[in-house]
Parts: sequence; structure tokens; C-alpha cells
Amino acid sequence: MKLRHPCHRLRLTFRQQFRCFATKYTGRVVVEAENGRSFAVEVDAPTLQTDSRGYALPRRDLICKISQILKSPPSASTDPFLDLSDYLDTLTLTLAPSEASEILKSLKYPNLALKFFRFCPSEIPKFRHDCFTYNRILLILSKSSLPTRLDCVREIVDEMERSGIRGNISTVNLLIGIFGDGQEGSVKELIRCLDLVKKWDLRLNCYSYKCLLQAYIRLSNSDKALEVYQEMRRRGYRLDIFAYNMLLDALARDQKVDQAHKVFEDMKKWHCEPDEYTYTILIRMTGKLGKPGESLSFFQEMLSKGISPNLIAYNTMIEALAKGRMVDKSIFVFSKMVENSCRPNEFTYSIILNVLAAEGQLGRLDEVVEISKRYMNKSIYAYLVRTLSKLGHASEAHRLFCNMWSFHDRGDRDAYLSMLESLCNAKKVTEAIDLLNKMNEKGVKADTFMYNTVFSALGKLKQIPHLHDLYEKMKQDGPSPDIFTYNILISSFGRVGEVEEALKIFEELANSNCKPDIVSYNSLINCLGKNGDIDEAHMKFIEMQEKGFNPDVVTYSTLIECFGKTEKVEMARRLFDEMLAAGCYPNIVTYNILLDCLERSGRTSEAVSLYAKLKEQGLTADSITYTILERLQSGSHRTSRVRRQNPITGWVVSPLR
Repeated sequence: MKLRHPCHRLRLTFRQQFRCFATKYTGRVVVEAENGRSFAVEVDAPTLQTDSRGYALPRRDLICKISQILKSPPSASTDPFLDLSDYLDTLTLTLAPSEASEILKSLKYPNLALKFFRFCPSEIPKFRHDCFTYNRILLILSKSSLPTRLDCVREIVDEMERSGIRGNISTVNLLIGIFGDGQEGSVKELIRCLDLVKKWDLRLNCYSYKCLLQAYIRLSNSDKALEVYQEMRRRGYRLDIFAYNMLLDALARDQKVDQAHKVFEDMKKWHCEPDEYTYTILIRMTGKLGKPGESLSFFQEMLSKGISPNLIAYNTMIEALAKGRMVDKSIFVFSKMVENSCRPNEFTYSIILNVLAAEGQLGRLDEVVEISKRYMNKSIYAYLVRTLSKLGHASEAHRLFCNMWSFHDRGDRDAYLSMLESLCNAKKVTEAIDLLNKMNEKGVKADTFMYNTVFSALGKLKQIPHLHDLYEKMKQDGPSPDIFTYNILISSFGRVGEVEEALKIFEELANSNCKPDIVSYNSLINCLGKNGDIDEAHMKFIEMQEKGFNPDVVTYSTLIECFGKTEKVEMARRLFDEMLAAGCYPNIVTYNILLDCLERSGRTSEAVSLYAKLKEQGLTADSITYTILERLQSGSHRTSRVRRQNPITGWVVSPLR
């Protein structure tokens, strides 16, 4: 090493700011040029500093260098661990465990840390992990999301035992936290942790007991958690409020009421003041047990201690009262909630709605709305409308919807959709059409889904004039129809025998941006077949195959029924065989249709064979199947059946549909 310096003796010190444990090197001048301008220095091995216990302090420059090597991105030609091996070969002193621990701490990725942890004893001569490096890698694994992390931890613990490395209480605490995470851990693993405590001659401290308590709770074992708590009490250790609440919640969930009450009394006795979460747990527990009086006592005790209930506490109290069907007290607590500036949420309103509906007092909903009028925005109105609609209370939903309409300039799309669905379900299609037409006034644009909802209701109620008018309005003002619109219209027109209209809609569909799908063809085939044009229905069946659509069980069943009703039994049988050959398996409806067809035509033996095939396929006969079988056995297929005549086609309609 050559340096240009006028001095004959040199002390070299490598320092970096904020690095208090820099390594110091000393050297001697061994060769000097005659002019004194250059010389050679021999550097001695550094004397490592030690702490008060005599342990060597980590060499920070070494730690930084190794961390830098490991963090360098690997390439096809280089491996960081090969570079690390080369670098370590240049060192006079081997890497110490304390330095390895610091390097592990600096590594960002668990896989890299684990690889380095394995590298040290296998590649560095005389290196041996100590308790602190084991703790470091366990801590890294505890925070990782590696899918094999538990297996890695088990391997490390096994290695510690084989190597005779004695862990400390921090090791045990880490293992309890890892194996008690509630997902992959188990009680068996926690028992092993306690065995290690005995093997290593350790003693659990207060923090260890808290970790163990939390682990058992996460593993849903409240009995073991309670045992740990009782052991803590015997040893004079105290829990904090967080641990008490965890234990109380676990006992409450497992309905260990007496134990929960005892822990609550201990909590107050040991001068750990309950908070709003403590009382919420107890209120929920007694409420679920159907003891709203006790819930109310806990609530009043909380208030008397000057604790302000939060939203969860209020909701829990109202829920407990609602479970006991105490409508007046539920509304009273709700009013206090608003009075104390605690904003109700959707869950609050759902509790009150349910109890009012259960008690037949939905008329008091106006009182609830008035109490909380300062918090009544369109979102809450929309939620109430949706909930009432789902509960089947269309009148109340409509009345509340009218209030929302009056108080807010802009509407809520979900509320309007819910109101539309509610009106359609209640068969109030005139009001639904009126709402659809007026949405724009509130800044809500009627979309295709809304139109389809009303189209479907009109079709089921056979309100064809309204259907015509609304469809024309949609084409004129928008939005554009989608495939569902066309399919609903084809089915609706077919239901009332307007075949020409159905064909017209199908043609519009074929010429639009949407193209017919299998549902479109099924609807049209059903329309044509059920209204007497079986040949055209069959042509559409062939056309859909030519278009690349594979007929499904609905297609085949529809055509088989149509052929059966026109006494074309052979054609019906042929379609059934074609269906099987195409790999389309008939369902119980298909079998019932063909069984009825064969029975009506007097082909008893074929019907019996078909029933046998039905059972072979593993299908379960229904009431219609048994009705047809009874007719077969009684031989009454020609005399005792009473069927009504279709006014359009003159067909005799079977009781299947």
C-alpha cells in the first residue's frame, strides 16, 4: 500500500458521520523514497472494541459492505453470494454472530435473509449462530408472508435443539407470536413453546403471559386463555385494558357468561378502568342472551362513569333493545344518540327498521326520520327506500321516496332503481312508468337496466299497449336497447300471441349492434311453437344451428313439447334422441314433457322405458312425473283428463306449464 505523505508514522482512521463504532486501523512505514515523497505502509489487523461485558462490538464498515453486496441486483453472470464468499476470503477475522445479526436486520426480503442465515454456518469457517441471530431470523419470519414460513420456523427450532443452542425468553415470545397467529398455528405448537421454556430453564414474564393469552384467543380457545389469565393472577401479573377486552370478547363469543362477569369484576378490582369497548362487549353479550335489561344496566353504568358511547356502543345497545322488541326504548336511545351528536349509520337504521316491521309499527318511521333530520341526506333516504323495498313494504318505501324527492334536488340512482323494482313487484306499473319518465328532473338518467325492469313487469302482466308505448319512447329518447331488452320483448309478445310483433323485434335485434343469442332464439321458438307455427319454429331451430349456436335443454324441451301437442310424436322422439346424441342432457322437465306426449298418444311401453332411462340418469321424479305415471297405471289417458283449450291456436294445453 503506497501513500504520499511526509510523515514516517501514520495512524489511519476510517470514519463516517453518525457511525460511532467505526473500525480503526494502524500501520507502520516500511519503505520510504529518498525524496520523502512516497512510502509504503504495513497495516496491522484492527483491535476490535468490546462492550462492558467483553463482547466484541460489531464492525460497521464490514456490515455495510456485506449488506451492499447482498442487496446488489443479481445478474446472469454474477451471484451475490459468490461475491460475498470472495470478499470474506480477504478478511483476517471471521464474521461474528453479532455482525451477522446486524446484516440480517438490514436485509429487506425474508427469502434473502433466510438464504444468508443458511450461508453463514455452511460457508464461513468456525461460524456458529447464537441465540441472538436465531431470534433475528425468527423475528424476520414472524413479519413475513412466506407460504412456508411455519415450516421454516419449525426447522430453525429443531436446529437450535440439535445444536444445543439455548434460547432466551425473547425466543419463546417470538415463537408464541408465530404459532398463535390464529391462521396456521395450533395449540400443539404452543405446548411445544412451553416445553422449550422448561428445557431452557426459563421463566415466563408478564409479556410472555400476554403473548400466550393473545395466542389462545386468536386460536379460539377461550378455556386455555382463561387458564393463562388465572395463572397470571396467581403470579401477581396484571393485564392492560387491551388484553382484558380481548379476553372478555373471547368469553362473550363463547357464551361463558359467568366467567366474563368474573373477569369484569377482577378488572375493576385491579384498578383497570373499563372503557367504551369493555361495556360494548358486555352489552352485546347480554343482548344476544335476550337480556336487554342487563344490557341497559351496563349502558347506564358506562354513562355514569362519564364515558361517551361511540357509534358501535350505541348500535349495540339499540340492537339489544330491538332483539327484546322494546320499540320505545330503542327509539329513546336513538334520540339520545342524535342528541349527543353521534351520527347514525345504515346499520343503525336497519336495526330500527327491522324492529318496527316486526312489531307492525312502521308508521313510526316518520318519528325516527324527524329525530335524525339533521343527518338525513339522500344516501340515508336511499338506503331506507332500498331496505323497505327488499322487506316488501312498497307503500312505506314509496312514501319515504316521495319525501326524498321533495327534499333533495338531485336523486340517488340506487334508490330510484329500488323504487322501480318495488313498484314493479307490487304490480304498480303505471307508477313505475311515471317514475321512469320523471327521473331526469332529479338529475338521474334512466338507463337500459331500469327500462328492462319495467319491460319485464309489463310483459308478465300482459300490459302490451304500455309495452309498445314505452319501447317507442326508448327508441326515440334513449337509452339504446340491449340484448336483454330484445329478449324480454320477444318473450312478452309471444306470451300474448303477437307473433308478428315478436318476429319484428327479432329482426330489429338482428339488424342492431346487438346480435341474437341462444336466449333470443329460444324465446322466438317458444313464441312460434306455442302459437301454432311449428314449422317456422323448427326452421328457426335449424337457423340457430347454422349460426353456430348449440341448442340447449330449453330449446329441445320447447320443440319437443310443441311437436307433442301437434300429435307429431315421432318428431318429438327424434328430437329427444338428437338431443342425447348432441351431448345435451335432458332435465326432469324434458322427461315430463315427453312422458306426457307418449302417455297421451297411448304409447305406454315407450313411456315406461323412458321412465327407466330417467332413473338411470339419476334424476329425481317430481309431482308431475308421478301424476303421469298414475295415469299410465290406471289406463286413464283417454277418458279422465280434463284440459283447457288455447283460445288462439285451439290446442289442448297440457298441465305441464
